[in-house]
Amino acid sequence: MTEPVGEEGLTLDKRTMDVLVANIIPTSKYFEVRFDHMQSQIDDIKGDIKDFRGDVDQRFKHVDRRFDSAKTDMDKRFDSVKTDMDKRFDSVQTDMDKRFDSVQSDMDKRFEQVDKRFEQIIASIDRLGDKLDSRDEKQRGFTLRLFTIAIGISILGAMGAFLKSMGVI
Repeated sequence: MTEPVGEEGLTLDKRTMDVLVANIIPTSKYFEVRFDHMQSQIDDIKGDIKDFRGDVDQRFKHVDRRFDSAKTDMDKRFDSVKTDMDKRFDSVQTDMDKRFDSVQSDMDKRFEQVDKRFEQIIASIDRLGDKLDSRDEKQRGFTLRLFTIAIGISILGAMGAFLKSMGVI
């Protein structure tokens, strides 16, 4: 018996279809690993936020200590100026008024600079918070997409099992 010479093609029998479906559709283990990785990333971001807040708190405490030391230094200076004024009040009264005006304007300038710096720090913290919020939103969207894909694949599997039990496949 001679076989007809023709093109050989891939036969798509039930076994071939089962192998193709098993190798193309990812397993639930893949999605579990992806979800675990994403949860790890979210936990890392939360930890970074806590660390950042701790760093900011430490910086503010450091600034408060510096202000306290500046205040005690200023108190000491004013005490020495006061005793000096008691000794030479009549002769140095005009000079002391000039010094007070100078010190006051310098302190006003310094406090204005500190206020500006605090405003910059607050703006920086707000920008960082916005960045972290946008990252969080992106991660949530990604999680929802992966979850939708997983649900879709589960539905396809259930539909395949149903069709198989009905004898369609």
